Amino acid sequence: MQIEYEKDISNNMPLAQYRVLDLTDDKGYLCGRILADLGADVIKLEQPSGDSGRRVGPFYHDDLSPEKSLHWFAYNANKRSITLNIDNAKGQGIFLKLVRKSDVVLESFPPGYLDRLGLGYINLCEELPSIIMTSITPFGQESAWKHFKASDLVGAAVGGMMYITGDPQREPLRVGSPQSYLHASADAAVATLIALYHRELTGEGQHIDCSMLKSWICTIGNTIPFWELNKRVMCRDLYQSSMAPQAKLRQIWRCKDGFVCFALMAGASGAKTNRAICKWMEELRENDDFLRQFNWDELDFATLTQELLDKLEAPFEKFFAKRTKKELFERALELDLQVAPISTPEDLLDNKHLHARGYWQKVEHPELGEAITYPGAFVTFSDITPRPIKRAPLIGEHNDEIYKDELRISQQELEDLYEKGIV
Repeated sequence: MQIEYEKDISNNMPLAQYRVLDLTDDKGYLCGRILADLGADVIKLEQPSGDSGRRVGPFYHDDLSPEKSLHWFAYNANKRSITLNIDNAKGQGIFLKLVRKSDVVLESFPPGYLDRLGLGYINLCEELPSIIMTSITPFGQESAWKHFKASDLVGAAVGGMMYITGDPQREPLRVGSPQSYLHASADAAVATLIALYHRELTGEGQHIDCSMLKSWICTIGNTIPFWELNKRVMCRDLYQSSMAPQAKLRQIWRCKDGFVCFALMAGASGAKTNRAICKWMEELRENDDFLRQFNWDELDFATLTQELLDKLEAPFEKFFAKRTKKELFERALELDLQVAPISTPEDLLDNKHLHARGYWQKVEHPELGEAITYPGAFVTFSDITPRPIKRAPLIGEHNDEIYKDELRISQQELEDLYEKGIV
């Protein structure tokens, strides 16, 4: 039987009735964060010395403290923290007591690790048949690669993303910031929600096996139909050569303060856009005779040559270089042009659209003496008010309220557990 615990009745979020035990490292942080953002009570279990993610930079004001990792702040907000050594028999017993009061266990240990501790899915089902365990690993629970380790770089490589990323004249590139386990975590969160819904219908829990490799491959699913349509393997390409096989269409253009995205297009819609931007250039006397006389209705990607394309693009290059991203974007909106600024992190923080939607939120960090700006909720609901973001927990910050108030562990016993390195 599941032991009832006091829930926060002020929390009207969709997952307010559920409790999640988060045993993950950075392979699964985002999964717990998504569930926490949706209202679940997510309890992050850490080793008594603190989770490994607390040592990942960058750090607040470059202070290399486990309580000041911005990486930790980002992916563990809205969670609570307790310390517990589950390698210890006493710690395992405490963990099983927590399982009886929970709905979901998230973990990212190597396959078989929890089984060897007597804490695998089968063991947890004996304590609570309705429990859901979500496992996030590089290559899944059962495969020839199941014991292989994989960093984000390895994931991007074996998952195929690096092959299609970067300059065609250079070696493959990894996407600029780590993505492998973020994809896996997001997929794991969706799978956990489905499992919770399934449990509501059947009363049955289940074990979710989320593979980072599978998640990566899903992000490049267009490579298969690309082959079917073009009979060519998609590769690194900064251009739209799939539409103009004989020429390389430019998409990224330098401007006064950065870059914008724009591409000449064929067809009726392309002709409309091309004429509009040429008219703008004409108003500023920055058009040339070749563009003035060119019939955009005759632009055909099937026969477009690189020589013709270079002549068409040269005036655009000079035009963009003289203007800021803001100038180009605002005028493009007026003229219904397909010109988009390439945003920097600073641009996003200053984005009026995001501010109008209340996306950026100030989160108080009392121990730092200031508030830090965080991204807000990733989704909004018509009849639910998202709860304020709570900063990521300190190491073992919620030990007393969970161990003493909920598990009824006495102060003396808790002090003994501290002394023995169990909590």
